[in-house]
Amino acid sequence: MAVTVADPEPGAPHQPARTRRFPRAWLLRSSAALVSGFAYYLSFAPRPLWWLAPLAFAGLALVLRERRFRAGFGYGFAFGLTFFLPLLTWLLDFLGPDFGPWPWLGLSFALALYHGLAGGLITLVSRLPAAPLWGALVFIALETPRAWFPLGGFPWGRVAFSQPEGAFLPLASLGGAPLVGLAVVLTGFGLASLAARLGKARKFTRPAVLAVLGTLLPVVAGLALWPAIGTGAQDGELTVASVQGNAPDIGLALQGERALLRRDTLAESERLLAAVQAGKVPKPDLVVWPESATTVTGPDPQIDQLVATFGVPALIGAIYELPDRHLQNSVIAWDPHTGPGRRYAKQQLVPFGEYVPARKVAELVTPFLDQETVDMVPGDGANQTMDVAGTKVGVFICYETAFDYPARDAVRAGAELLVVPTNNAWYGRSEMSEQQLAMSRLRAVEHGRSVVVSAVSGVSAVVAPDGSVTSSTGLFTADSLVGRVPLRTQTTLSDQLGAWTEYGLLALAIAGVAGGLVLRFRTRRTSAGTAGEAAD
Repeated sequence: MAVTVADPEPGAPHQPARTRRFPRAWLLRSSAALVSGFAYYLSFAPRPLWWLAPLAFAGLALVLRERRFRAGFGYGFAFGLTFFLPLLTWLLDFLGPDFGPWPWLGLSFALALYHGLAGGLITLVSRLPAAPLWGALVFIALETPRAWFPLGGFPWGRVAFSQPEGAFLPLASLGGAPLVGLAVVLTGFGLASLAARLGKARKFTRPAVLAVLGTLLPVVAGLALWPAIGTGAQDGELTVASVQGNAPDIGLALQGERALLRRDTLAESERLLAAVQAGKVPKPDLVVWPESATTVTGPDPQIDQLVATFGVPALIGAIYELPDRHLQNSVIAWDPHTGPGRRYAKQQLVPFGEYVPARKVAELVTPFLDQETVDMVPGDGANQTMDVAGTKVGVFICYETAFDYPARDAVRAGAELLVVPTNNAWYGRSEMSEQQLAMSRLRAVEHGRSVVVSAVSGVSAVVAPDGSVTSSTGLFTADSLVGRVPLRTQTTLSDQLGAWTEYGLLALAIAGVAGGLVLRFRTRRTSAGTAGEAAD
């Protein structure tokens, strides 16, 4: 049976149809895109396989090589779908069987469209000089709108979050998550360019040498920066206790078990207090409760008594009831003498967990919505950095770890230590908790600060300013951590540049796509003119 070659090379001469005994080229490329996407997923926590990420992007780049926009979109989408589907399986634990797989499938499909668009646009810049760099810029640039849409932004699965350790991590101190992501993708695309050039020329030509340099530069730069990552105390040290009270593994139904969360967190706090009084663990300077560990509607004598007995301040993760009866996910600074004080309210709320986007549509498929279901109110960023325990502590809550601005704003406001209360009990025994911890490790290096993660059911952790985990807990266990952390005041270049790094890379990517379109248009005009002259 005669078949034609699918997905022809741009500008390739027409080939007569011929019989094939092997799969079509598009099938091989599609398979390679799927395998590369899954390899990219494997590079994420809890697996310490950070080096798989550049290899996955090398596979994607080889698939996209000399393709047109439509084929690039399809291969990029396939890459993205096999990445997001396994990465986000924790949504099934979160929503439970009543929702079915549709939210998980729908979100994975929507996010894979961004990778599809990246694949298509990469084909437009593939003929520019330094094509691997332009391609990497395009891929990272599309992570920016993903923090805006869908569902108010969902940056989970950014390239940088695959790098909580390894050669690229120190780059976070220079340009944050965007620069780390760019380095990873550039290394992969450079490897692909080098392999393709050597495969054709079978010797080191000048372009091949440049490809080698482009591939090695991000790795060398990251390794060279490791000695410059500051970890020492600049304003003394603080002993911090993180309380993990534990919770039942019941997903979203945990919303109705707030009394149980409070009881368990109080019980673990009392066990920690007994250990302190017995001299088994050091007395902390600050006690941290996890996200939504209790509900605060007014005076709370029980927490007053607990904090007073510790004799040190506490940061209490609480659902706080406003005067108008609306709720805010908050962290309250609780003084052992004066009680509750300043309060930070979560700014970036979790879709379907803390508010319902497109409520009218969601009511058609969601069994939990009724007229009594009320969205939480997001905070305005006030009190994100609090004066507590004799230092400035920056707070951001759970889901906010995935966004760049909360930690950056806290450090710019003078935070010497970062604290992350979280409630990952919603997500069962999935990889979600480890994925989020990897983000906190990146933030530690990005801002040069220790990070204390306090989780309802794990993983709680104390993270050093170089991203290393000095202590941690297991999942679904009642436990506490007491660790001494350095307080640091020096800001990183990443903090000083702020969002300019991200928007600068975005502007370069837009310029590259525009340049690729101009080059393609001129090439077509030239080809048309040549064909016309030949006809004359």
